[in-house]
Amino acid sequence: MLLALSFFTFLGWIIYLANTGQPSIFFDLVKALPHGDKIGHFVLFGTATLLLSLALKAAYWRLGTIKLYWGALIVFFFALSEEISQAFVASRTFDLVDLTADIVGIAVASFLISMLVKQYKKSQS
Repeated sequence: MLLALSFFTFLGWIIYLANTGQPSIFFDLVKALPHGDKIGHFVLFGTATLLLSLALKAAYWRLGTIKLYWGALIVFFFALSEEISQAFVASRTFDLVDLTADIVGIAVASFLISMLVKQYKKSQS
């Protein structure tokens, strides 16, 4: 849980820097890469999902045949609220493509969690 909380603290710091228009080496790296902003969203929110889902021991809620990991749901609502909040911050703008990159990162991390759970269960039998 400590690793997940530490990562969320880092994520909050990145969001604070972006909201206040402060420079960061991370922003310079993002600008240097083609589609760096979208890659950053994918990696940050995917990593947050992976770490939080592991910290919550892959707890999930079932929607029909689909497992929705609590970590993924929490990160999704965090990403959604953060992206919407950008509409109200002068130095930021709401971007549906950023939100899509967040969701893809969350989905890929959820898939990885499901694979890890399957592998763990297989090793226990």
